[in-house]
Amino acid sequence: MTAVMGEAPEFEFDACWRLHPMVALRPEPFGALLYHFGTRKLSFLKNQTVVDLVRALPNHPDARAAFQAAGIDSSAARPYVNALSALVRSNMLVRASADSDSQS
Repeated sequence: MTAVMGEAPEFEFDACWRLHPMVALRPEPFGALLYHFGTRKLSFLKNQTVVDLVRALPNHPDARAAFQAAGIDSSAARPYVNALSALVRSNMLVRASADSDSQS
């Protein structure tokens, strides 16, 4: 699926994802903070499983494999997909093959 100009990208299971190169992840007692140095957006991750998924995504060929490695089956995936979709829409997560200059 290709995004139309001006359309927000969508999280896809069959894509490989990573943090945008301008995003820093800082562990916190409640989960983690994500800060995008380009957009100055701040995101709070209050679920340790989401934090673990965000860290693990670039280490797998696609998101489906990352979910499987985390022990999340398709029946329990919806809340995590929603959280990762929000990170994609806010440009915190980008496709691993994406040119970081075009994603900033």
